[in-house]
Amino acid sequence: MRYANEDPELLALIHRYVTPGRRYLKLGGPLRRMTEPERTKFIRELGEAAGDITPRELTILLEGGWRERKTAAWLIAVARRTEFRERLGELLLASEVCFAGSAYCVTFATFTTPADADLLAAYLDRYLRRPDLYYDQPAAIGALLHLDAKLGADQAARFLAADGLWHQWIDGPPRKEHHSTPDSYRESISRLCGFVDESAEHLPARKR
Repeated sequence: MRYANEDPELLALIHRYVTPGRRYLKLGGPLRRMTEPERTKFIRELGEAAGDITPRELTILLEGGWRERKTAAWLIAVARRTEFRERLGELLLASEVCFAGSAYCVTFATFTTPADADLLAAYLDRYLRRPDLYYDQPAAIGALLHLDAKLGADQAARFLAADGLWHQWIDGPPRKEHHSTPDSYRESISRLCGFVDESAEHLPARKR
């Protein structure tokens, strides 16, 4: 992992893409709580940033901490840089840092291919077997349900069956977050994909 206090190149990218307007804090759920003028400005600037950043710069951000990885995942989603799919899959499965995993799930949901569904299923196969861990299982099941709807598939069914891994996971150590339903997680992911699509409208024409 690269650290900004030891890496001038990473620090420069953080100042350019991650921290302006505290971008990294606003990606995700906070988008829904913005006023219309705030959201319009934020989405425009996100689209412009996604068009400006290079693949090499994204690779560097993905080697940083959670703020950098979360921001990079959103920029990858907006610009539809599917060449990062496998790398994001590795990062999701490794779950090295907090807060970034849900952004990877949004990216997979945005890419909308069976390969993305497979990466989400691989994550769920591993982490729904760990009821002691509350990581990104809700975002992953929501993204997989979103993809099932888009692709006409049914990958999530085996996890959500009465004897499936989802129910084994939520029956583990009690967590208040478990009170939400898989459908509510799907709706959340779908809304975030909508924000990604809005931001993509602000990409330079050559990036669309």
